[in-house]
Amino acid sequence: MKIDGKQIANKILDELRTKVGGLKKKNITPCLAIILVGDDPASVAYINQKELRAENVGIQTSVYNLESGITNQELIRLIDKLNRDSKIHGIIIQRPLPTQINEEEISRAVAPEKDVDGFNPNSQFEMPIVMAVFEILEKIGINKIDLKSKKIVVLGKGETGGQPVINVLQKLGTKPTIIDSKTMNYEQLTKDADIIICAVGKANVLKPEMIKRGVTLLGIGISRGESAKLMGDYDQNKIKNIASFYTPTPGGVGPVNVAMLLKNLAFAAENSSR
Repeated sequence: MKIDGKQIANKILDELRTKVGGLKKKNITPCLAIILVGDDPASVAYINQKELRAENVGIQTSVYNLESGITNQELIRLIDKLNRDSKIHGIIIQRPLPTQINEEEISRAVAPEKDVDGFNPNSQFEMPIVMAVFEILEKIGINKIDLKSKKIVVLGKGETGGQPVINVLQKLGTKPTIIDSKTMNYEQLTKDADIIICAVGKANVLKPEMIKRGVTLLGIGISRGESAKLMGDYDQNKIKNIASFYTPTPGGVGPVNVAMLLKNLAFAAENSSR
C-alpha cells in the first residue's frame, strides 16, 4: 500500500495553522530564515516547497541567496546576525554546501534555540527527517516499542538522512543493520528485513529481487534523472505489489519532512516569548 505523505503532512499543517494563528494573536509571527549558498537547482526547488508550505500556514520566510564563493567566516557572520535578530525564530542552511565551507562549524554557529534543522549537537530540536520517519511509521501502526521486534535495515548513512535515523534507532534500543558503500553482498541483508529505510540518493539502488514480500519501505534518498525528474532509491511501480507499505517519490517522506521543520519553527517562536 502506498503511504500518502502529502495527506500526513496536510494534517500536521492544519494543526500548525491553528497554532500559528494563536501565536499571531499574541503578536508573534513565526519567521524562518533560509540560507542558500549558490544556485543548485534541486536546492532551489526544495526551498520553494518550504516557502510555499510556510506561507500556507502563516509562517514568514526570509531567503538569503549567497554567492557560491562565499567564505566560511562571511557565512558565520550572517548566521551571527540572524542569531541576534529577535524577529527570526529559526535558521536553516540548505545542504549541500560548497567544499570551502566547514559544515561542522556552520552547524555549531546556529543558536541551539533557532536550530530547527537539528544539526547543532546542542540543538533544542530533533531533525525533521527523523521526526518524519517515525511519524510515518506511527501512521501505519508501527510505534517505537514495536521497532524492537523488527529486523530493520538502513541503506546509506549520510548526515542529512541515514545517520540521524540510525542514531535514534540505536537510542531506542534497536539494532539496525547498516549498509553503506563498503558492505559486501548486502542483498541477503535487505531480503531478511521487515523495514527498510533507504537513504542513498541513487535511482534503483534497491531492486525488487532484494526485498521480501510484506516489507515496509521508506525512501529518504532522492536524485534527479536525465529529464530532471525526481527519483527515489527504488522503482515504486516494481515494488508496489511486493511491499506491504511504501513511500513514493515524490509525495512520500518529503512533505512530512517539511511539515516537521515548520512544526519545529512554530515551537521555536512559541519558546521565544517565554
